[in-house]
Amino acid sequence: MLKNLIKTTATAANLTQVKARQAVGIVLSAADSQGAPMAEKVFSRMPAARTLAADSARETGAGVGEIARLIEQTPGGRRYVSQRMFSRLHKVGLDHTQIAALLPAIGDYMRQTYQMDAVGHLGDLIVAEPGTATRATAVAA
Repeated sequence: MLKNLIKTTATAANLTQVKARQAVGIVLSAADSQGAPMAEKVFSRMPAARTLAADSARETGAGVGEIARLIEQTPGGRRYVSQRMFSRLHKVGLDHTQIAALLPAIGDYMRQTYQMDAVGHLGDLIVAEPGTATRATAVAA
């Protein structure tokens, strides 16, 4: 299951499988750190994903203790986790185009394999501030 996600993501984002594994781990680690509800759904359907997220956090020095987890779930902590995720993705060698393809690739795989909707956008896995996701519309004057 996880191997197929990595393989699919590698193809969609033009990454090697090694880089795709690192990237998926980083995204899942960030979602898990923030306590994103969608992350739990992913982990329940793909248990190896939780291990990959934990390994990624350990390898990159992300906070893994209880206090760190609580801090990362505050509004400021969530923003920091999101920024750190992008920094970590760049650090492992992904460019902007590859990062832009990453989340839709994960979302497409989860939708096709597990019939899970709402995993294709950054806000679905990474929550900036829970409860503030409202639809905004622009009105021309």
